This record gives sequence, C-alpha cells and structure tokens, in this order.
Amino acid sequence: MSPAGPGGPPGMGTLVYAMSISLDGYVEDPAGDIGFSAPDEEVHRFANQQTRDTAALLFGRGLYEVMEEFWTAPERADGDEVEAEFAREYVATPRIVFSDSLSSVAPGCRLVRRADAIDEVRRLKRDTDGELAVGGPGLAASLLDLIDEFRPTVVPAFLGGGKPYLPPGTDLRLRLVEQHTFGGGSICLRLRRP
Repeated sequence: MSPAGPGGPPGMGTLVYAMSISLDGYVEDPAGDIGFSAPDEEVHRFANQQTRDTAALLFGRGLYEVMEEFWTAPERADGDEVEAEFAREYVATPRIVFSDSLSSVAPGCRLVRRADAIDEVRRLKRDTDGELAVGGPGLAASLLDLIDEFRPTVVPAFLGGGKPYLPPGTDLRLRLVEQHTFGGGSICLRLRRP
C-alpha cells in the first residue's frame, strides 16, 4: 500500500472523489456523453500518477463497466504510450465494485453489495494506508459523509445540464488545499473539509 493520504494519519485511508467536471458542475452532458472531458497528454499523465498513487479504485456498476471494458481492452496496452501507461496502472490497482445487480466481476476486482457500501468503505478507510478513489457520482453521493477530499478537474466548458458531480441541493463547505492548472485550461482542485 502507498503512504498515508494527505492530511490522514498513518494507517488510515483517505477517501477521495476525483472526476472531471464542466464549469457548471456536470460529469456528463444531457446525452450521457463525457467527450467534453477527454484529457490531453498533460492531464492524462497527471491522472496516470494519481492512479499510481491510489491504493484502491471504488466504482459503482455503471462506471465500472465503462472503465473495465475500455482500459482492459488489448488495444489499450498496445496503443498510445500515455494510454498504455494508464491501462497498466489501472489493471495493477485493486478495484472494488459496489453493485446489487452484478453477480460477478472481472479478475482484479472484488464485488460488494451496495447495501454494504458504507460499512465496507469505513473498514477500507480504517485498514488501508493511502488513497481510496471513489468514482462515479451515484456511488459518491451514497458515501458523501465519508469523503475526505474532493478533487474535481474543472474543464473549461459549460454543458447546460447532464449528470451532476454532486446531487442537487448538496451543501458542503470545503477549503482549497492545492490547485494545479494545466496548459489546456483545465484546473485540478484539491478540496478538503475544514
């Protein structure tokens, strides 16, 4: 496992919610497309490093199916160098899938029933050194009170609607602990609870 996450004590995992979002707070457009957030090489390399530093990836069913199909496909390992690097890091990172509808998951993944998500994530935070990356707004919403750090990469685009990063009406007060600006105009923010 990797070192303790920023701000977390040794021997305790940090739950991080990191996704690309539009300026108006959406992770996908009204048609369900995420093309607006396609990373350039600089952003992709940053994501590669974040994945390398992650102790486990936590997915809901929908994001798991998208990620697993794309990043384990043979053409990823043989393709562009930055994509191939991410594919290697993705496959090397333990993946936990929270779903009530799936009966099995791919090798390298572990299935947990959605009803057990809060207890499982509490256990993971207690027993894991390093970052636990929660992916997908549905799963993140169900774990909102357990998330230690919000790490949106804000893409300079307005979508006017779609799937929001956080549920409508969410009231959170956070503090900015770091930001990274990319040449293409995207900004990765690290926000923590006060």
